Amino acid sequence: MTVVGIGADGWAGLTAHSRQALCAAEAVVGGARQLALLPPQVTAERITWPTPLRAAVPGLVAELAGRRVAVLASGDPSFHGIARTLTEVLGPGRLHVLPHPSSLSYACARLGWPLEAVEVVNLVGRPVERLAAALYEGRRVLVLAAGPATPGEVAAVLCGRGFGATRVRVLEQLGGAAEHVHEETTAARLAAGAGGPFDPLNVVALECRRDTGERGAPDRPDSADARPLPRLGLTAGLPDTAYEHDGQLTKRHVRAATLAALAPAPGELLWDVGGGSGSIGVEWMRAHPACRAVAVERDAARAGRIVRNARHLGVPDLRVVTGAAPGALAGLPTPDAVFVGGGLTAPGLLEACWAALPAGGRLVANTVTLESEALLAQWYRRHGGELVRLAVASAVPVGGFTGWRQAMPVTQWTVVKPHPGPAGPPPVAPSPSAPTSQEPQ
Repeated sequence: MTVVGIGADGWAGLTAHSRQALCAAEAVVGGARQLALLPPQVTAERITWPTPLRAAVPGLVAELAGRRVAVLASGDPSFHGIARTLTEVLGPGRLHVLPHPSSLSYACARLGWPLEAVEVVNLVGRPVERLAAALYEGRRVLVLAAGPATPGEVAAVLCGRGFGATRVRVLEQLGGAAEHVHEETTAARLAAGAGGPFDPLNVVALECRRDTGERGAPDRPDSADARPLPRLGLTAGLPDTAYEHDGQLTKRHVRAATLAALAPAPGELLWDVGGGSGSIGVEWMRAHPACRAVAVERDAARAGRIVRNARHLGVPDLRVVTGAAPGALAGLPTPDAVFVGGGLTAPGLLEACWAALPAGGRLVANTVTLESEALLAQWYRRHGGELVRLAVASAVPVGGFTGWRQAMPVTQWTVVKPHPGPAGPPPVAPSPSAPTSQEPQ
């Protein structure tokens, strides 16, 4: 199967190799817009992608077996394109990709931006709230639009999170005869109705700017997402004010230590058991765009709050399961790491989490109660790992002076599930050695 990238310039912009592949094909598969760009000399059967596309690919590939097939895709098929899905189905050895310059390459060429220094957010078939994870002062972002409404939707997200001053340019039909670059505006003006209409084939370019003092957006009282983001960093431990919560929130400093223990890596899946406000799952997913998480929360109101927090902070794909663990864990995909933030004493909960983890998987559990602490001590003796107590104190006014207010200490158990090995005695938690004369007392 040959995958041919095509731009807004259509047949005229294709290389001789790409044209030859299309003319030699017995069937050409693509979107209606791409297929309409082909001239009459391409005599192959033209097949429009069915929807939903990803689910339909294996069946369509099977139907076309034995025929010379070409697939048309926008720009570079390996960059946010169909080549990824086809590779997963066919394997890289059965796929020949002929790329065309992507719309993002054209956009950077028109704007004078270095492509490697730009954040890319794909909103084709994806929630617009994903943009929120890319919002940092001064950051340049290119948004792959899903259609003519995308620029306005992007502007609403920016304004609702305190970035109404962001500089916006909409670039249409890049590389084609109808190419047009709109004049620069701000997210606030765009959200208020200025600018447009826009071509369905567009890229939205953003230079992120925070609002300063003046209101940068129209009121949106009907939206739970219409609240400015506090200043956020790339590392774990976002400000507590970033979250909507009812007190069930892993506080900032403990959260940072917890994410460090969980050690998220690209593509890994987390179970956040006893999700509360969803802060652990949210920050796990913010660690890398490929990270995935499932939050399990028995309280329906809190589950709804997790959904809102995930949308507001740019990870709307966080999956929320409403139900009590361990029962609600049945059928979930295998996790790479598990965090238990509540309900530790529920019968069978730790056993179910431990059984679900593959070898090398991590389990982190936090508690503030004596009963749960005793349970963690038992598991620590049985499986080893690390048992620590985290204590945080904050400076507060004491009359005309300042003193320390101690938060409840948190006991945290961290363990990595061992790989199967020769039968032997269970691991024993290490005990501290007696100090020597050379060690501090």
